[in-house]
Amino acid sequence: MSGYAKKILTVVLALTLSVVFFCGSAMAEKKEIRFVYVGWTGVTIKTELAKTILDCLGYETESNLVSVPIAYKAMALNESDIFLGNWMPSMKSVADPFFKDGSVVQYVANMPGAKYTLAVPAYEYEAGLQNFEDIAKFGDKLDWKIYGIEEGNDGNQIIQAMIDKDMYGLGKFELVPSSEPAMLMQVQSYAKDKQWIVFLGWAPHSMNERIDMKYLKGSTGETFGENDGTATVYTNVRKDFADEHPNVAKLLQNLKFPVSMMNQIMLAMHQDQDLKAKDAGIAWLKKNPDTYKGWLDGVTTADGKPALPAFEECLSGM
Repeated sequence: MSGYAKKILTVVLALTLSVVFFCGSAMAEKKEIRFVYVGWTGVTIKTELAKTILDCLGYETESNLVSVPIAYKAMALNESDIFLGNWMPSMKSVADPFFKDGSVVQYVANMPGAKYTLAVPAYEYEAGLQNFEDIAKFGDKLDWKIYGIEEGNDGNQIIQAMIDKDMYGLGKFELVPSSEPAMLMQVQSYAKDKQWIVFLGWAPHSMNERIDMKYLKGSTGETFGENDGTATVYTNVRKDFADEHPNVAKLLQNLKFPVSMMNQIMLAMHQDQDLKAKDAGIAWLKKNPDTYKGWLDGVTTADGKPALPAFEECLSGM
């Protein structure tokens, strides 16, 4: 090889290495993490806590409030990265198509032992409304209505399907969609006057502490799932996210939210109406440091430093 050719080869190799180094650095420095969430208290708390941790670790996070169907479309279209509120099996009809085509990954369970099904005030349960099969018997008392939450929610879809198919004799009933806070205000108002109401309930949630309520029996695989609506909540991520962000993926693997933890945070928020989800969650973590220490096991900051000292320094200023 001539001296000139060697010089050319050296320049080409240098340029190639520079491009590789630049591209690799650019990929390593990609710190934007996008959350999508629905307006349920529990999902909001989890999202705020995850965002706060990542912010403390040097990432740049954002979150968008949407409906359940839009959450999945956003992840499938690479407009969002993470969703912490995949309630299963109730979201099966909405989420499964995205899991099957691979555009969204049901990544890890973040809260087992949850509950999601129809509920009634305790006085109705004691009067005989204990099973899905009992609802139609008390149709007149219930004004032939079942109260759900926001439009497009998977729970609403299940209720509407039960009505449309006349399951359990519910063909005459009307689904009343609402927001979570408005629905619960309705329930509390009815309960105060011992009026009759059937509504979509779940745990964890402060409603379980605030309302003397009972969950109905009778749920099946066609409705809110076996075992009377007992649910598991999963963390979902868009396709390829875990490969692109292995450090964040490790954090997501560690993030577990026991039902008891969430109930305590939600109760604190109810007792102090000015307390925001983020602040309530952070206050709980400060009292329970073993939880966040477990979450940060094997996790680093965005620039590769140990995560725990960075988070604790950040936490001390909150």
